[in-house]
Amino acid sequence: MSDTGINITELPELNNPILIAGFDGWGNALNVSKGMTTYLIGKLNAKKFAGLNPDVFYRFDELRPLVNIEDGKLKSLSPPGGSFFGVKTDEGVGDVVIFRADEPSLRWFQFVDELFVLCKKLGVETLITLGSMYDSVLHTDRIISGYSSNETTSQQLKGKNISTVSYQGPGAIHSLINSEGPKRGITCISLWSHCPYYLQGTTHYGLLSHLGALLADLGGFQLNTDDLNESWQELNEQIQKLIDTSPELQSAIQELRKQKVKGSWANMQESLKKDDKVINLKDFLDPQ
Repeated sequence: MSDTGINITELPELNNPILIAGFDGWGNALNVSKGMTTYLIGKLNAKKFAGLNPDVFYRFDELRPLVNIEDGKLKSLSPPGGSFFGVKTDEGVGDVVIFRADEPSLRWFQFVDELFVLCKKLGVETLITLGSMYDSVLHTDRIISGYSSNETTSQQLKGKNISTVSYQGPGAIHSLINSEGPKRGITCISLWSHCPYYLQGTTHYGLLSHLGALLADLGGFQLNTDDLNESWQELNEQIQKLIDTSPELQSAIQELRKQKVKGSWANMQESLKKDDKVINLKDFLDPQ
């Protein structure tokens, strides 16, 4: 088995593309991070051109392959991994590389090294990693915090109402990417969406739409998210009906209004200790 971590089928011809990376794992609350890349791949009709070697970057006893067994026969086995997709847009509109993956569990420095080698081959000068976390926020909020390896880009994020990050604690692969990027001459941005606890088990289409519009603005490409907005409108109506008829939800949301600290990562660590008090909205949407 090859020790090469990224297997390239054929490099696409792209014009100074931006790379958007979304990972499943520790930083993927409400599936916003990996879900956003999945949405972009479909919406932009992106074409796969490379994939990760799962034997290099994953521990199968931690992130086990998914199997499909039917009538006593093994139909398929899907190991963890990740894939790169390219989007060639119209002239004058930014090209895009989309990377969707399970967060690597092994050889992070090798992964980041091979990632930036690929970036150089593609002409990528800006890389955006996506993360999402549960926080004491409401479903009506659209809070995204972030940081950048470049001071000019940091000021640009502030101008787009992106909250600055202040955080000390365990890091994800995003942090190593942002640490190594400047050494390779690549501007790195990390965006983190703040998700309400009580939407666990659902998809926050409104937050996805907001994030998608931000990425299109930063990347200079076009993205119509009307479908996400329509889905959010339908879900929001269901949520409001549940709130109106559930004293338990009303109490929880009222408490969140009191605790609310917009864009604060310092609040995250304290909030993570409150899992025993979390209301899962899916229990209300899909009663047993």
